[in-house]
Amino acid sequence: MRDTPLLVALDVDGTLIHHDGSVSSRVEDVVRRLEGLPHVRVVVATGRSVVATMPILEHFGLRTHGRPVVCSNGAVTVEVDDDQDGGFRLLDVVTFDPAPAVSLVRRELPGAIVAVEEVGVGFKVSTPFPEGELWGEQTVVPMEELLSQPVTRVTFRDPNSTSEEFSDLVERIGLHGVSYAVGWSAWLDLAPEGVSKASALEQVRRRLGVEPHRTVAVGDQRNDVEMLVWAARGYAMGQAPAEVVQAADRMTGPVEEDGLVDALEQVLEELA
Repeated sequence: MRDTPLLVALDVDGTLIHHDGSVSSRVEDVVRRLEGLPHVRVVVATGRSVVATMPILEHFGLRTHGRPVVCSNGAVTVEVDDDQDGGFRLLDVVTFDPAPAVSLVRRELPGAIVAVEEVGVGFKVSTPFPEGELWGEQTVVPMEELLSQPVTRVTFRDPNSTSEEFSDLVERIGLHGVSYAVGWSAWLDLAPEGVSKASALEQVRRRLGVEPHRTVAVGDQRNDVEMLVWAARGYAMGQAPAEVVQAADRMTGPVEEDGLVDALEQVLEELA
C-alpha cells in the first residue's frame, strides 16, 4: 500500500508560507523530501491566481513539467508546461456571471474594492488594491466592464471591515448561484457555484489515477473546508478557525511553528 500513488494537496498562504510571504527552511525540506518519492504527487491547491502561484512552485522545486496545479479556489486548474506562455497550460476553467452577486454585496458595502480575475494576466479592478495583495497586472476599469462577461472569480476587499464582519454579511444577505470564501483578512472571494478546491482536486485525482483513500490535504482557512472533507486525511493548521478544524481529521501546529512539517512527517511515516 505504501508505494501506491499518494496525492498530497497543500494550501499556500498560512500553510506552505507565512502570511508575510516568508518561507521556513524546515517546511521547504520536508516538501522536497515528500516530492522526492516517486509515487507521491504533491499538488498545490490555492486561492491564488495562476500568476501568483508559479513563483511558489519554483521556490519549492514543484515547477516540473506536467504537474497539475489548482488555483483560484478550484475555478482554474493548470498543468506546468514551460513551452507555453507563462509556463502553464490550462486544463479546466469554470466561469459564472458575476453581476447579480456583486450587485447584492455592493448594496451592503458600497466602498468595497472589487476585482475580477483575468486568468494568466492579473485582475481588472474598480480601484487599485493595497500593494502586495494582488499579483499580476491591475487594470482599473468601470464597474460595468467588471461585470460585462463571465469570470472565474470576483474578489471584494474592504480595509475598514474584518473577516468576521464579512462572514456576518454573507450570512445576512444570502448569496445564490455562487460559492464563496471569506479570507483571513477582510477579503471575500466569489466563485462559480459548486466549485471549490475539492471539486478541482477530485478531477486531478482521477486524472492521476490515485485511489480516494490515498489522498491527503492540509489547509488553514475557510476556502479549505471542502478540500479537508474531500481528503481521506485532512489536516487543519493550528491557527485555523473552528469550522476548519471541525472539517479536518487531524490538527497540526500553526504556520508560525512550522505546523506543516509535523503533518508531513506523519504522512511520510504512516502513508508514504
